[in-house]
Amino acid sequence: MTEIITALSDISDRYDALFVDLWGCIHDGIQPFESAVAAMQSYRQAGHGKVIFVTNAPRHRESVSRQLDKIGVARDSYDDIATSGDSARFAMFNGAVGEKVYFIGQPHDLNFFDPLKIVENPTDIQRVDLQQAEGIVCCGPENPLADPDVYRSDFLYAKQKGLKLLCANPDIVVDRGETREWCAGALAKLYTEMGGESLYFGKPHPPIYDLARRRLFALGVSTPDSRILCIGDGVLTDIRGALGEDLDSLFISGGLAAQETATHDHPDPDLLSAYLQKEMVSPSYTIGKLR
Repeated sequence: MTEIITALSDISDRYDALFVDLWGCIHDGIQPFESAVAAMQSYRQAGHGKVIFVTNAPRHRESVSRQLDKIGVARDSYDDIATSGDSARFAMFNGAVGEKVYFIGQPHDLNFFDPLKIVENPTDIQRVDLQQAEGIVCCGPENPLADPDVYRSDFLYAKQKGLKLLCANPDIVVDRGETREWCAGALAKLYTEMGGESLYFGKPHPPIYDLARRRLFALGVSTPDSRILCIGDGVLTDIRGALGEDLDSLFISGGLAAQETATHDHPDPDLLSAYLQKEMVSPSYTIGKLR
């Protein structure tokens, strides 16, 4: 049974590091949540430990950092960033989906193809039409408001050719302000259901947690997993990922599951319990909003 808490400070001294989701926890894609940013600042200023933002953003960490600057997330609220994009980029430049790739995404996602210096002898990636492709790189739908089913005919062709789809963001949906948008994970899910092969690198899959731990170690922190807390609003990504890594977790019920848990300031305990049972997850702690 999850423990409902009222503030991060209730438990923060138990942990040397926080692996914190961004979208839905720290910001809504448009503006930061002031109480969440303040909680990160307080944690760091108290000397409890390090904050690593662990995000399924399909971009490299420098791009995410610039986005955080743009929407007003204070630099002193975190120590480093681990992105699904960086994990997936490492795989792509190591040839996971071949040299000639068909790209699905928006123009701002094109920095996914920026050079990655840590790969020796990287694959010479070329973006081509689907008919010439050896694989697919998916950072998200071109129109995040359109039903993913619009890709069904392309995916049928790709499956018949045996193309692998590299999913740079396993999230199914995300809320941008008050608008719910489809993410790359929805397309990868459709492709898999059609019989294609999708490769995942973000939460809840192991590669991004390995990257987060390496980011932490680079900061001079070597701590047991029992002293790492994962924070997020996605039960399918943040919470299942933490469970898979045997890490404690703090579920933000006022994010994607706000309606199901009747969360305003705090979740309804009975609805929260029913929701977690339905999703078959058991986070260590739950809080309405990160504060």
